[in-house]
Amino acid sequence: MISSPVTHLENQINRLPAPVGEFLWFGLKQAWACLFGALLLLGILATSVYYPDIPLTRYDFLVIYAVGIQLALFALKLESWREICVIFLFHLMATGMELFKTSESIGSWAYPESSFFRIGNVPLFTGFMYSAVGSYMARAWRGFHFRFTGFPPLWIAGIIAVLAYANFFTHHYIPDIRWPLIIGGAIAFWKTVIHFKPKKMELKMPLIFGFCLVAFFIWIAENVGTLARAWQYPNQKAGWEMVSISKFTAWYLLMQLSFILIYSLRQLEGRLGVKGPEKVIPGKSV
Repeated sequence: MISSPVTHLENQINRLPAPVGEFLWFGLKQAWACLFGALLLLGILATSVYYPDIPLTRYDFLVIYAVGIQLALFALKLESWREICVIFLFHLMATGMELFKTSESIGSWAYPESSFFRIGNVPLFTGFMYSAVGSYMARAWRGFHFRFTGFPPLWIAGIIAVLAYANFFTHHYIPDIRWPLIIGGAIAFWKTVIHFKPKKMELKMPLIFGFCLVAFFIWIAENVGTLARAWQYPNQKAGWEMVSISKFTAWYLLMQLSFILIYSLRQLEGRLGVKGPEKVIPGKSV
């Protein structure tokens, strides 16, 4: 009997020393979790290098391309209904923020190319870029079997999340509170540890460190996206410049917000009796 490529790969990894095998599984599962975001970024890069002279604009193609990725992943059972719902929720939140940030009175960034599928100044493919963050979180949660110890009360985490999202809007009119929010979040999550399994070994790390790592890689992806002219900041109109490292703090808050949102949804699933939620007892291992 001929084994499938996946089974063959698993057998080969299982023959390796346990630490090496776990490291490889970690990399493979991270790649799996990043699948939607990686494919979307690949499409943005490829169309920046070459896009044919056709009636369909590049931005509109990216909308169709992103929807196509979602449909393909779902049809191939590589994405669950839970992940689809998370992506849709992130898309709605992101579109609201994009409409505000790209308005003429704010002008935080702009989309220099024309498109048909848009709302105001916002091409509809942009929501998928934020959805990629939600997709990564949901897929990583499922693939690594996350559980937590030392998690703060959900109402505290919820307040941090709500204020973080509101600050993306309000800091244009009142003092920016991103640093108080970052410090407050650090205090709230100081003792929180994330436990995860690449394969058989359970590993752990501080949750705050996880926020920093993911925010850093999102910042790198943002540099790639602006280099590919998917959007541009005011200082990039005359030519591409690296995105300011100060944007890292915005992505850190977005990462923290994303995590709290998905965590809250999974806790709600638990109360409704939906299969799959993780029970978390503050300060105790579960």
